[in-house]
Amino acid sequence: MASPGESEWRAERLEQMLEFARGSRTERGFGWLTDDGTVDTDRPLELWINARMTYVFAITGDHELAEHGIRALREVFEDPEHGGWFDVEGVQDAKRCYGHDFVLLAGATAAKHGVAGGAELLTDAAAIHAERFWDAKAGRCVEEWSRDWSTLDDYRGANSNMHAVEAYLAAADATGDRAWLDRALLICERIIGVTARAHDWRIVEHFDADWTPLPDFNHDKPDDPFRPFGATPGHGFEWSRLLVQVSAALGDDARPWIVEAAEHLFERAVDDGLDDDHPLLPYTTDWSGEPVVAERFHWVVAEAVQAAETLYDATQQALLSGLVERWWSEIDDHLIDAANGSWIHELSPTLEPSQRTWSGRPDAYHAVNALRGES
Repeated sequence: MASPGESEWRAERLEQMLEFARGSRTERGFGWLTDDGTVDTDRPLELWINARMTYVFAITGDHELAEHGIRALREVFEDPEHGGWFDVEGVQDAKRCYGHDFVLLAGATAAKHGVAGGAELLTDAAAIHAERFWDAKAGRCVEEWSRDWSTLDDYRGANSNMHAVEAYLAAADATGDRAWLDRALLICERIIGVTARAHDWRIVEHFDADWTPLPDFNHDKPDDPFRPFGATPGHGFEWSRLLVQVSAALGDDARPWIVEAAEHLFERAVDDGLDDDHPLLPYTTDWSGEPVVAERFHWVVAEAVQAAETLYDATQQALLSGLVERWWSEIDDHLIDAANGSWIHELSPTLEPSQRTWSGRPDAYHAVNALRGES
């Protein structure tokens, strides 16, 4: 029998995860999946879930479901009057960078894999992202506009910029346009090379309009699913992986600091998050590395194992292979539901079922990326 993390094991778990994800299909898009794989009909369709599902099915070769996702992005979420995409079905308010990141990622991935409608989605999403969210002066993306693009919110966020790096890498790959790669590098230079470096390689998530760090942001709401207080080890891992991918995409133009920074981010996230007495990894820590929200989320360890594998390929550090084995074993032991192959999204610090931040299991994106062995 194959061990956790081996290719045969991954292939089997990937198919189980995809079968679970297919259950999210609704007449108009992809719904929010509950623990048992049924759609929560009390929740409206959400842009980030629909774009991520479109990406998942495009990258795994299910063109029919990827095309279904593209139709949903066009017919349910796209603003026919002002352009761009709304976050929630039927709610026509702000336009946010985070959701647009995933529309661009879905379009680039669908176009790259020959999914009908993918190239057109990529063209439109790229135009919106470049015109509305990319701030060339800051070398980073802005966060949130009013519906008609007339008013820009003062908040700036590292999370949306991190996913912009991911989407820009995909856009560069799909189009051959070097500008997307250059933008991804600028984001990494500012948020990681400058700010994270100055904060002992912990990711500063929140900023004001001038990109001044806001270290106490959401102190009274530390378990926010998208804008939590403090540092997020899972994002340290995710940025680490993305930096290595940026370096690889740059080829001969890459600079040594990029992979060096990836190593520092990884080491910091391990030091802050790894606990030999408690499996998996906490959601957030304070600025000294002490856990704040100690619940274990599936996406955090999915990003940890991807980062370890990506860094190992780049550096051949023996320590990394041991962490890869450990994390795949912990995923197998604690997160994969044998009944349906889905990944439990949240556990308490004592590994009991928890819904402090997440309910249900709507997100296949992190698990599928980890099981595929690439992003």
